[in-house]
Amino acid sequence: MVDEARGSAEIIEGCRHRGTIEWDAMNRRRAGGAVDTIRVDGTAMTMRATLGLHPVHFGAADREIGGQALEGVEVAGDEVVTTWRGIAGAGVGVAACLPQAPGVLRTEYPTPDDLQPGGARQTRVKIVSPRYEKVTIGIDDTDTKEEGATWVLALQCAEACRMEGVEYLSMRLIQLNPAVPKKTTNCVGTVLTFAARPDLVDTLCETVREFIETRAVSGDTGIAVLRGLAVPASPLARRVKTEFLTVDEVEEEALRLGIRFIDHARSKGRIGALGSLLWADAGSEAAGLYGEHL
Repeated sequence: MVDEARGSAEIIEGCRHRGTIEWDAMNRRRAGGAVDTIRVDGTAMTMRATLGLHPVHFGAADREIGGQALEGVEVAGDEVVTTWRGIAGAGVGVAACLPQAPGVLRTEYPTPDDLQPGGARQTRVKIVSPRYEKVTIGIDDTDTKEEGATWVLALQCAEACRMEGVEYLSMRLIQLNPAVPKKTTNCVGTVLTFAARPDLVDTLCETVREFIETRAVSGDTGIAVLRGLAVPASPLARRVKTEFLTVDEVEEEALRLGIRFIDHARSKGRIGALGSLLWADAGSEAAGLYGEHL
């Protein structure tokens, strides 16, 4: 996924084995290049990178050199080109394994030697994939004390959004302030995250809005949408877990942050929808009370 306005990209990579992901992550971070940050969750890795080609500290792994590197991320129309380097077994990973990932359009090898990874060889490869954007959607207040559950409806919605050019990435539950007077039992919002081809973002958002609103049992449902990689910092992130907010102030903050509401209710559900979205990139503390950690 790319965000040209911010000059950044996000790459999510999965593997069958945790060990390979952990080794790759440590070596890519040590090698530098286009990589800014790396996070490992089980057998998946999420990398934030800077667009463009960048020098790498690459070679046989030691304290200052990584045995595998992401050298660059470049946008070419509706395609994204990532440039990789690997040595020895790590060269097999970038030259033989990554090109087989679902969705890869084609792979370019600069020389015939790059087609023979492994041993002590160094390998360089360019992988071309479709261009995607990240779409983060906060949802709240779809249920009542008597009926429904927002997280269940959100997961059903994610299944309904399976379409060519759209990839469902994750769901997160956000614990909001349980002391607010107008709430269901636990006061929890939900965030859905997708990767979508740019020309399908509007279709995705309309599919989500229609699915949620036609099945919600509350008349106060809120749906907030953010396009782009970075969830913006906001003082409302803390306050939605600790204070009572108004619809007016969350609408004003959403406008400032470039987040739009797509719901028709224009009611109190927007408080939890925006508040949930602001915690979309947090760790497990998003599911806890403010200041609570595992």
